[in-house]
Amino acid sequence: MSSLTGTRRVPVSQRTERRSPRPRNSLTHPPAAGLALVTPAMLFVGVFVLVPLVFAAYISLTNWPLIGAYRFIGLENYANLFQDPAFVHAIGYTLLYTAIVTVPILALGYFLAVLIRARRKGSTVLRTIFFLPYVVGLTTLSFMLVLEAQPNSGAVNLVLKALHVTDGTTAWLVNAPLATLLICVLVVWAVSGLTMVLIMSAMQGIPDEVYESAALEGASWWQQERLITMPMIRSTLALSVIISVIGSLLAFNQFFILTQGGPGTATTTIVNYIYDRGFVNLQLGAATAESIALVVVTGAVTAFQFWALRERD
Repeated sequence: MSSLTGTRRVPVSQRTERRSPRPRNSLTHPPAAGLALVTPAMLFVGVFVLVPLVFAAYISLTNWPLIGAYRFIGLENYANLFQDPAFVHAIGYTLLYTAIVTVPILALGYFLAVLIRARRKGSTVLRTIFFLPYVVGLTTLSFMLVLEAQPNSGAVNLVLKALHVTDGTTAWLVNAPLATLLICVLVVWAVSGLTMVLIMSAMQGIPDEVYESAALEGASWWQQERLITMPMIRSTLALSVIISVIGSLLAFNQFFILTQGGPGTATTTIVNYIYDRGFVNLQLGAATAESIALVVVTGAVTAFQFWALRERD
């Protein structure tokens, strides 16, 4: 039929080659549109993150007094980091506080997640009650504890007196060990709700069939938790530990409200010390150097935790 009409059938491959090429700015390859979309985010990061970070690095190389003239002193602030005994004490106290609260937060959060996971009647109410302290926040809870820890009138002393633990006149916030104990209990109670939610979300991703098979094999509850649940939520447990450690290293609000670092400097954390150095003593250059050192150390600790707690084949 083609020979009669004088036309020639063109192969499919040649017809495909003759089609007009796809424009570069198509819906699947829109470089200009993509650049326009990411530019606001890049500007935001540049203006509010990178520029302040560079400026902070410059301030750390000066003796910036917050008010008045300043001069460039190079790395002197960094060289003097550990010359102040109060700063060294703040580091040690912060590490001690971190070590005290990390394990209880994880343990209590895991226990609460197991309790809620059972899906018993009222578990939704319990979940809300356990998570409520974290929603209220450490700042609000700390202000409440200032009132409840007062001698003779606070609820803490009244309850302990009723239990015959104390005589009801204990001054919790002017005694360093007692203040540390009280703050640690407050933090564990307030933050374990977040750990509970994280762990419970990971537990809900484990199929019920896995537990049913283990039960048929005669595995006890503890064996199921140790051999099934914990390995399968290892990444979430690691995330919970990392969040807890970072929050503890950067602790400020509860100490500032409850003890203001006292008595003396006994309960001064690193961030409390930096705050006093910069905004009380008006030594902003030295405080900025200490802040940058804290950021670097926190990043190093976090990286080590990611490495130590990573998933292993």
